[in-house]
Amino acid sequence: MPFSIIRNDITKVNADAIVNTANPDVAIGEAGITPAYNLNAKYIIHASGPRWEGGDEGEADLLRKCYDKSLKLAADNGCKSIAFPLLATGAYGFPKDLGIQIAIDAFTKFLLEHEMEIMLVVFGEEAYHVSGRIFDDVKSYIDEEYVNSALEDEYGYDDMPDEEAEFDYWEEEEDSDFPEIAAMAASIEAPSEFPRGKMMFGAAKASQSLDDALKDVYTDSFEKHLQKLINKKGLKNSEVYTAANISKQYFSKLLKGQVKPSKEKVLALAVGLRLNLDETVDFLRLAGYAFSPISQTDVVVKYFIIHEDYSVMKIDIALFDYGLDPLSKG
Repeated sequence: MPFSIIRNDITKVNADAIVNTANPDVAIGEAGITPAYNLNAKYIIHASGPRWEGGDEGEADLLRKCYDKSLKLAADNGCKSIAFPLLATGAYGFPKDLGIQIAIDAFTKFLLEHEMEIMLVVFGEEAYHVSGRIFDDVKSYIDEEYVNSALEDEYGYDDMPDEEAEFDYWEEEEDSDFPEIAAMAASIEAPSEFPRGKMMFGAAKASQSLDDALKDVYTDSFEKHLQKLINKKGLKNSEVYTAANISKQYFSKLLKGQVKPSKEKVLALAVGLRLNLDETVDFLRLAGYAFSPISQTDVVVKYFIIHEDYSVMKIDIALFDYGLDPLSKG
């Protein structure tokens, strides 16, 4: 996968380059590169992040430069992988949610034009609630979803009237205090047939043939439907697989129908395609999957889709905060 978040000591990570933030010889917002000597990496990239002074001193731009220049140095020196800490969010006081967004924006732009494995490495206390305020927002949404799910279980579809109850209602109205309405209701006859594919009281017309029912099913293969969605959304392939955090090679195999995507990959593609929730439900169904009401992962993904926050990198970071597997792992 192009991007991953892991818990480790960054000095022990196997990567061509690791980023270090403690070098006073590098100006703020700049980066330099040196050999890694006895570490697992080939190079150490020294990036000097800014201290947070309230946001009015150009801190965000300086932090973005640290990421951009570090990535460029890695590419210029032939690196295939790079490991970053979350720059400037510790003792430097940068708000975590802003620091995460700056990192994701830098990684996304870089991966649109380069192929490299980017690892975000967290260690010790930093491993908790890496996403900052995002974690709290997602947690509130998850809590609300489970409350709604519990209410549906208690007051859900089991209490809906069946067909006989609907007709019993009109029979009772004949003896009501509104004879005109009762007479009007009695004069209405149910049609002998309903339009093909339509439903009455939630049930399909019993006489519908299997051939007719199959006409309502998607006839496109998954890969053809995927390409149609890309074209419909006016997106480039690179925009889709980068936002979905899927490698170019795997995406190419998908479009050729050479691999069957997991549910996690389908969800990642839905995010990369910028689908709304209804479109995502249909997209999952086409691949043979569905949202699960008891899956925390599904609820987290729904939160980001509903809020039109289309980045699997950010979703993976939120899932990491919950101790859940990233979408990119599936």
